[in-house]
Parts: sequence; C-alpha cells; structure tokens
Amino acid sequence: MAVTVIPSGAACGAEVSGFDITNLSESEFAEIEQAFHDHSVLLVRGQKFGDAEHLDFSRRFGELEFSPTTKFSGRPWLPDFPELSQITNKMVDGKPIGTLGDREAFWHTDMSYIEEPPLGSLLHAFEVPPEGGDTEFLNMYAALEEMPGDLRAEIEHREIKHESIHSSDGSLRNGKTEPESGDPRDMEGTNHHIIRTHPNTGRDALFLGRRNNAYVVGMGLDESEELLDQLWAYVIGCSHLTWRHKWKVDDLIIWDNRCTMHRRDAFDGDSFIRMMHRSVVRGDKPFYARAV
Repeated sequence: MAVTVIPSGAACGAEVSGFDITNLSESEFAEIEQAFHDHSVLLVRGQKFGDAEHLDFSRRFGELEFSPTTKFSGRPWLPDFPELSQITNKMVDGKPIGTLGDREAFWHTDMSYIEEPPLGSLLHAFEVPPEGGDTEFLNMYAALEEMPGDLRAEIEHREIKHESIHSSDGSLRNGKTEPESGDPRDMEGTNHHIIRTHPNTGRDALFLGRRNNAYVVGMGLDESEELLDQLWAYVIGCSHLTWRHKWKVDDLIIWDNRCTMHRRDAFDGDSFIRMMHRSVVRGDKPFYARAV
C-alpha cells in the first residue's frame, strides 16, 4: 500500500488512506505527518481499532497529555486509559459517563488554558447520530493572513488570558468554582500570545482559545471585551476558511491545535447517542517569533 492524501478542497483538511493504523511504518508515518503540517486536519476513515491502538498511533506524534477530567479530578472517564476523554451524551443510571453532552460546542482550541497547550488532538468515533453533531474546523493561518490591517496592528504583541474553569460547552468543570466577582481577570487561567508562530511550519496563526471569559492582558475589562468582540466577529465571519466534517462510525480526525479552531453542532441527544474518544498530544509554550 502507498499513503494517499486527498485534500478536502476547503481551506483545511485532507483524507489520508493506504496504510494500516495498527501496523504503520516509519516512512508511512512521515508522509502522514507531512500531510498534517500541509493540511492541518486529517481524516482517517474505515479502519477498525481500539483504544490501545488509538493511543499507540497518537504517541507517534508525541507524548500524550492526560484528559482534562483526569488532570482536574483524578478520576478518568476510562480508568485503563487516563489519557482519553470520553465525549458522549450517554447516561448510565442517570449519570453522564462522558463530557460535552449533546449541546453545541462553541469555537475553541483544546486545552488552551494550560501552559503548554496540546500540539494536536485525535478524535475517534464509535457511535454517531444520523443528523447533527458535525464538527467544523477553521484555518487560523488564513484567518490571520486575511485580517484587516488595523485589527492586526491592535493585537500584534498582545496576550489573552485563557481561563480554565469551564468546558467548551460553557459548563463548569468538576471541582472548579467561579470567583464571586465573575470577573475573568479573577479566574484561573494562563496567558498566551494572540498571534503564535508554528514551531514546525514557521507560519503565524491566530490563537484565541475560547470567547467566554477571555481577557486581553493589560487592558481595562471594557476595552478587552470590545477588542475580543471585534476579533470573534471577524473570525466567525470567516466561513470560507472552514471545513465541515459529517461523521461516520470508525472515523478518526486528527487536527493541529496550533493553527486551527473547531466547533461542534448540537444534536438530538434524547433520541441518539454520540460516543467518541479523544486523545491530545502534548505541545509546548506558544511563542510569537516577532515578539522574541
């Protein structure tokens, strides 16, 4: 077999095939990794593998991060695989057995609130609803390149504080409490450059994390909100820079958290189950080359 890369035709994304994910040679992985850098989001479709194989493949990209549930509560969703997040609306005995449920997950970058946010994420589908639950990806290289000059100048050397107490659907994380002030400046979080340089490609990308409870460091709160509103209005308007994926069972999507954002559509969780397992590959501290 030979690795085949078929671009999505959109601003990001490609399907990769022609290899066995459970028996991957070094040369095959080198081609997959290059496609990852070229297209930022990859789809592997129609291969059968379990959680152990998922993690083995993920480790080809680098050391793995523990799931947020494992990190924050010490109680992984999957005790044998503490690196995996179980992303599902399924309930057992009236209790959720995973995270994110059936609501929309707003535009975000995974775990941007830690000092060294993930290099990338790998999401494997076990059950999918017939409608809804699609995942959309946004090319943040292109979003920065097309940004109006005055807005680019405003963010050139600024940082955003990425708060850590809420999930991407807006829910409060287990074991976390909101500050009485409700002020994002008082929330736990980490500061990162709004523009970051990709360590492998050398290209600059917009790095926003999530809108809710973000704060532009060094600004008054009202000023920060105004600038963030401008940034997010611009990004949400970049629909031509997105790729939408409609899931099938056994799909694996791999995306680069350093140069993409993603979101998920809501779906009918009363009628259908969506079950997916996600790993994340450790990254490094974001930097902006022009600021160094």
